[in-house]
Amino acid sequence: SIPFFITFIGLEFAVSWIQKRKLPGRINDGISSLSLGILSRLPDVLFRSIELISYIYVWNNYRLFELPWDSPWTWYLTLLGVDFAYYCFHRMSHEVNILWAAHQVHHSSEDYNLFTALRQSVLQKYTSWMFNLPMALFIPPSVFAVHLQFNLLYQFWIHTEVITKLGPLEWILNTPSHHRVHHGRNPYCIDKNYGGTLIIWDRIFGTFEAEDAKVVYGLTHPVNSFDPVMLQLRPLAHIWNTFWATPGFWNKLSVIFKGPGWGPGKPRLGLPEEIPVITGKEVPFNPRVPAYLNCYALVHFAITVDLYTELLTSITMLSQGAVLLRIGFIILSLVSFGLLMENKSKAGILEIIRCLVFTGLYKLGCFRSQFSFLGYAYEV
Repeated sequence: SIPFFITFIGLEFAVSWIQKRKLPGRINDGISSLSLGILSRLPDVLFRSIELISYIYVWNNYRLFELPWDSPWTWYLTLLGVDFAYYCFHRMSHEVNILWAAHQVHHSSEDYNLFTALRQSVLQKYTSWMFNLPMALFIPPSVFAVHLQFNLLYQFWIHTEVITKLGPLEWILNTPSHHRVHHGRNPYCIDKNYGGTLIIWDRIFGTFEAEDAKVVYGLTHPVNSFDPVMLQLRPLAHIWNTFWATPGFWNKLSVIFKGPGWGPGKPRLGLPEEIPVITGKEVPFNPRVPAYLNCYALVHFAITVDLYTELLTSITMLSQGAVLLRIGFIILSLVSFGLLMENKSKAGILEIIRCLVFTGLYKLGCFRSQFSFLGYAYEV
């Protein structure tokens, strides 16, 4: 899927420049989104997919009957089943605080472009698998696996502002217009348009909202950080602190299982009037950094992406220690780039340490590029 992503991102940049004479995002936010995407995929280097393992286990031991894998009706049913399961999980991820702690990562960007689609949670996959298990009672794993990927890939292209409305398709499909609403922090956008491929579930269950006033993107209370590890873990720390600060056993459970806006004496999903008012003058978090630092971060991020893709291609030939070493260095690099983009005072020290570690390990042969002719350039 990487060539698919790169092609569409390049197309979005070209169309945005033609339409508005500006690029569809910022360097710091783009690096942050891609860093979160890489971070979310690192566990897959070490562990098999829990979604497929759990599905196959139920299929092997508890299936009630077997639909023929080569019947078109099995594929149509699976399309609907996977998308409905996604709607249920997605809605729960906004309405249950502990699930929102993972999912909020995807909503933390204040830009809206195809980079945002890759901004994913490390933890979300460890709860989403449960919503697919009913299909394992009768739908073959091979058909399910294909539709699971189709559903995720479809959702990539709807994260853009360069496409406006799509006419009659807006009634059936989840489109960029519908999904822009979902990513908005305007009061009318909150908890709307949960669909993956189809928008029919939102229309059926009353969670649909058409795009109206200009959408302001991001969380109702912006995180203001580009550090991918902090973006992944800070909401869990907030739940932990709130859990212990809230009196009463049932109230403590409510902190975990009710909505992110809940508090003692409030309804399950909180009070709509407490959602911050949008003035239209909101300014995204965008610390000033010198132009050379943006160029530096881009170059070193590209090197880290090269190391990441090389890790994926050579995983079967590496020892567990070598894999863990590379994963650790990739995480260190992503954190360092995030702090550089925030212009933190100690980011330079961390970056010097990171570069020294890289140079030493590269000279020792612990790292290698997919492009051998770049070896000397990497050391420089």
